[in-house]
Amino acid sequence: MNNPAPSRNSPASRRTVLATALAAAGAGALSAAAPALASAPSARPAPPAAHRRASTQVDNRFWTSATDWRGGTGNGVKVLTGGRPGLVVATPAGSTDYADPHTGRTSTWEYATWTSPVHRSKVPATEAIASWNADTPAGTWIQTELRGTYSDGTATPWYVMGRWASGDGDIHRTSVDGQSDDRSSVWTDTFAIDAPASGLRLASYQLRLTLYRKPGTTLTPTVHRVGAMASDIPDRFTVPAAGHVVARELTVPRYSQNTHVGQYPEYDNGGEAWCSPTSSQMIIEYWGRKPTAADLAWVNPAFADPQVCHAARYTFDYQYDGCGNWPFNAAYATSYRDMNAVVTRLGSLTDVERLIRAGIPVITSQSFLSSELTGAGYGTSGHLMTVIGFTAEGDVIANDPASPSNTAVRRVYKRREWENIWLRTKRYNASGAVSSGTGGVCYLYWPLEPTAAQRGALAAVGVR
Repeated sequence: MNNPAPSRNSPASRRTVLATALAAAGAGALSAAAPALASAPSARPAPPAAHRRASTQVDNRFWTSATDWRGGTGNGVKVLTGGRPGLVVATPAGSTDYADPHTGRTSTWEYATWTSPVHRSKVPATEAIASWNADTPAGTWIQTELRGTYSDGTATPWYVMGRWASGDGDIHRTSVDGQSDDRSSVWTDTFAIDAPASGLRLASYQLRLTLYRKPGTTLTPTVHRVGAMASDIPDRFTVPAAGHVVARELTVPRYSQNTHVGQYPEYDNGGEAWCSPTSSQMIIEYWGRKPTAADLAWVNPAFADPQVCHAARYTFDYQYDGCGNWPFNAAYATSYRDMNAVVTRLGSLTDVERLIRAGIPVITSQSFLSSELTGAGYGTSGHLMTVIGFTAEGDVIANDPASPSNTAVRRVYKRREWENIWLRTKRYNASGAVSSGTGGVCYLYWPLEPTAAQRGALAAVGVR
């Protein structure tokens, strides 16, 4: 395989967000009137090429406080107050059947819903990525949807952005392919305008949560955060250099995905494709959380670092057929005690330095040829790694899971090279054709009670 560190394009040919590859098609958007759930078939058409106009802005909006929850419209939910506000099922609004396309089972579920107020994005957007933080005990799960208004005043349908459970005993967590109105589409985890060159944009949106539980029980999921990152970033092969101001290295656990090659191939072909969950696990443990011995009892005791296998299993998207669904990784991180997580975009290495200075590592997504990142020793069409610091010269210190061993995970990459491969939106692939880059996508994980410095650093990059 030419890509030893695959994330969103492997093992099968699939679309990375902002990239042109293949994606599965199907149906399954929830009805606005009642949650009649549909399964997704498996045809895989190619999405359109991405085109963007110049804009460096990103708009984040997350609902997380009791005031936020009360500002929405609920049907069958109630707001939990106290140390960590959230939404739970109070009196179900109704029941519905769900035919799980990945288990073959049809089950009946009670449900309750919450719909956010309309949020007018400060950035008329070509893309939006939702993310959420939730507890889903056995017998419960959630669905997140997005509906928007275009810049011409017309509306999108309700799009399913994810069906999520932290476990896999009730449903198999899944994205839903084949959602489009011929003006916008959902590609795994990302809403995208189909023809940005037309000038059409997403002007505003609202999110809808549906909380499910087994009928006749008092079980409930608890949603602590839901929101979206909307963006319209420029087409660019190179990006401006950001000045270096921070020299600090965080002490982050080091795990190699490559030590797991061949293990549990049912989860994205085994360790060779586990850069995203491996990166997530490193940061979860940096914050002092990890699975219990009981959590890991299913893993072959002969395997080293069983928590990496655990992360792969519990980030796996059964429709996407991979562990690289960005919001699913963020949601996995918050299945641990008192954790917050979002998927967003940052605008420069200055933003990353601000977070590192405050003690917050950053998981980044990038694509590059082996010649474009000195010392990597590989090229990739999509790979996640963790920025843990900066040298005195400003070079990037990264925990790169595409390493032969845990001890080899710590790498130092040239600042200018790394900055460009992460922030650009266009690149030349190994065939010489133009492909897309991720434009600064990252995951941010932090504890429920951050320090004042951490809270300030997050606010400075638009996250609260």
